[in-house]
Amino acid sequence: MEALYPELERRRARHLYRTRRIAEGPQRPEMIVDGRTLLGFCSNDYLGLASHPQVADALVQGVRIFGVGSGAAHLVNGHSAAHHALEEELATFTGRPRALLFSTGYMANLGVISALLGRGDSIFEDRLNHASLIDGGVLSRARLRRFPHCDTERLASLLADTGKGKTLVAVDGVFSMDGDIAPLGKLSEICLRQGAWLMVDDAHGLGVLGERGRGTLNQFQLGADQVPILMGTLGKAFGTFGAFVAGSEALIETLIQQARSYIYTTAIPAAVAEATRVALRLASEESWRREHLQALIYSFRHEAKAMGLPLLDSLTPIQPLLAGTAERAVAWSRELERQGILVTAIRPPTVPEGSARLRVTLSAAHTRQQLERLLEALSRLNPEAGS
Repeated sequence: MEALYPELERRRARHLYRTRRIAEGPQRPEMIVDGRTLLGFCSNDYLGLASHPQVADALVQGVRIFGVGSGAAHLVNGHSAAHHALEEELATFTGRPRALLFSTGYMANLGVISALLGRGDSIFEDRLNHASLIDGGVLSRARLRRFPHCDTERLASLLADTGKGKTLVAVDGVFSMDGDIAPLGKLSEICLRQGAWLMVDDAHGLGVLGERGRGTLNQFQLGADQVPILMGTLGKAFGTFGAFVAGSEALIETLIQQARSYIYTTAIPAAVAEATRVALRLASEESWRREHLQALIYSFRHEAKAMGLPLLDSLTPIQPLLAGTAERAVAWSRELERQGILVTAIRPPTVPEGSARLRVTLSAAHTRQQLERLLEALSRLNPEAGS
């Protein structure tokens, strides 16, 4: 294994080395991280439900009823009444006939794409798609082609040149590193015209956007006919763990039969499903969370722009500050941490070379006073740091 060290050292030299932080206590804006209390602006807990008392109580009660582990895969004897109830509630929430639970969003994307496509088929993906969508395309052995970010004209041109076989277009609903929203209305029109399936990974849209938090598809008023495949995660706005795919009866039954990442893995604990059922209800009913979050987003963008900060164009809780180099992004992150603020540096290969950034994320759990602390700390950043 000695041969691995030179590459590790090269990563260190290029400011690309990744390290883990040790957090104590529940997921909240203020946490103890590496033994120090920090105010965090890098969590995906968009609605502040990860430590909600009712969600925690449902988890504990679920353990008392179902135990800790699910014991087996869904198709053996690990599919509990809690899992089944959650799937039905997710189907209702998304307005689709069926929903199917997966252990993670990564596994859901791998499973869906590789189950639906194979050699002789084609998949088209946005260049800024999440890695799980890209990896799903590679794993499927279909012909993978990537189009420039949100470039619908280029996609239409590529689709017009597609050969025989099934065709799938896969995109993020909200792009996880830029925070912008895919042009889903135009994408759905193109796919319908070209006879392609459209798959949307709405990990960062569900719970946050649309009526009652029903996500980007609801915001664009797109149904299952326009977007037949919807993937969503449960560990972001819903504050728990896992993922699901929602769609038609034929889609879900096909995934149950053929999605390897569903068939050959242990089901998430039933207690987590019970907690998610409560989180789903809270996210749907408590609209004040989205209203408060949107107010924070507006205030942050207004004041950050007035300060001349290098914001990307995003109206979601994901607010990237473009640093350019990995060295500068790391320097900015360290300076914020010195001031008691935790915002991690995002560097290649997660984002393209030359577009390293701070990925600020806002939550309904943040207060206006905490936002002011962040803005004050950002005002002290040296724009030339790390250059």
